[in-house]
Amino acid sequence: MSNTYLQLYRDKLITAEKAARLVQSGDTLMYATFLGRPDDFDIALAQRRDELKDVKIFMCGVLDEPVPQTPLIDPLHEHFTCSSWFFGGMDRKLHDQNRMFYCPCIFTQLQDIIGSDFFTLDIYVQQVSPMDDYGFFSFGPANTYSLESCYKANTVILEVNENVPRVPGGSEDSIHISMIDYVIEGSNKPLYEIPQNVAISDADRAMAKILLEEMEDRSCLQLGIGALPNTLGDLLAHSDLKDLGIHTEMYADSMTKLFDQGIVTNKYKRTDRGKIAFSFALGTRGSYDFMNNNPLMASHCGRFTNDPNVIGSNDKMVAINNVLEVDLFSQVCSESAGTRHVSGTGGQVDFVLGAFKSHGGKSFLCLASTYENKKGEIKSRIVPTLQPGGIVTTPRTAVDYIVTEFGKARLKGCPTWRRAELLIEIAHPMFRDELIKEADRMKIWRKTNKI
Repeated sequence: MSNTYLQLYRDKLITAEKAARLVQSGDTLMYATFLGRPDDFDIALAQRRDELKDVKIFMCGVLDEPVPQTPLIDPLHEHFTCSSWFFGGMDRKLHDQNRMFYCPCIFTQLQDIIGSDFFTLDIYVQQVSPMDDYGFFSFGPANTYSLESCYKANTVILEVNENVPRVPGGSEDSIHISMIDYVIEGSNKPLYEIPQNVAISDADRAMAKILLEEMEDRSCLQLGIGALPNTLGDLLAHSDLKDLGIHTEMYADSMTKLFDQGIVTNKYKRTDRGKIAFSFALGTRGSYDFMNNNPLMASHCGRFTNDPNVIGSNDKMVAINNVLEVDLFSQVCSESAGTRHVSGTGGQVDFVLGAFKSHGGKSFLCLASTYENKKGEIKSRIVPTLQPGGIVTTPRTAVDYIVTEFGKARLKGCPTWRRAELLIEIAHPMFRDELIKEADRMKIWRKTNKI
């Protein structure tokens, strides 16, 4: 390693406590997405609560462990106002406790928002891998908006964690020591791992089998977050499909397995041929180790992975994402249960649009046909109209396939009466008669329809 880079490193080395003291009242901070969120810095900043006022902190996908301290200690938002670009389980809990807000965005536009004149950013902080021989820190499994934020922020602080894998190749995947302001040598806590004992529902198994039927040799995959994509990944691993590719927002454990078993080769992709393209990763330590210094991986910023034109340039693009509710007008809600915030827009819209641009491409929005409410009542997820306060994530104009455990419905190009008919066909049988009555009342039912 160059003595120049080592000296720069030493000159910029700072403790988490001293780094936190750089924050001033009224500042806007950004933390990196998911596994890139800093831990030691956040703990040190939380300890300064009573010294600061009106500090705004943007995060993205807060994970269960470690839990960020800044939103926990200030429920009145007098000192820290925390917002997230995407909601997972912990974001949702913090939101329910009035400790976290949501910042709506389409992921492919997030970097443009950060880089715009109307968005100010005083300090950016990210957990990264150790510096390499050439003076670069890898953003590792968290590259969604990292470089854009480094360029935009007035002050850039990196928190080094030896457990962060170094992920080469792609675009905007690292930053040089000369381009940052401070380095924290962190406490090297293990990276968060997705629990492996999550129960798989019968509905998820049924939908995974339906989706498997839609896969072809040379398909290019995007799998979203949740039990269904992982279940499908396991089915694919035991299939006889050949030469699959991966172009995805999130890299998951199932993708490691698919490559190891020779099902994913990326041979026929038109972008990053021979490589797995992704923007961030969430999985287990085995996948993080697999990614480390692996030339197979192409770590990209979200502006690239989520660009519908880039997505659509790959033939047979198959995009699979979960949703919460669909109405008979085919509006899709993936973010809320009424007014209660549950998730985020993420890249769902990007991949729905991108898959449609792909030659032979398809996008599937999936949901179990029913759920059980707090009273123990069974309710339909296919409804006449979205619940009051329900957020439209994917507009009906963009929807391609909707999937439940009862089948799949391709809605693209269909008039309202046909959409209603197809959706009712895949609703739970116990709700179909009532849905027909409501469709008729709303004048989107044709008398000759058959269910």
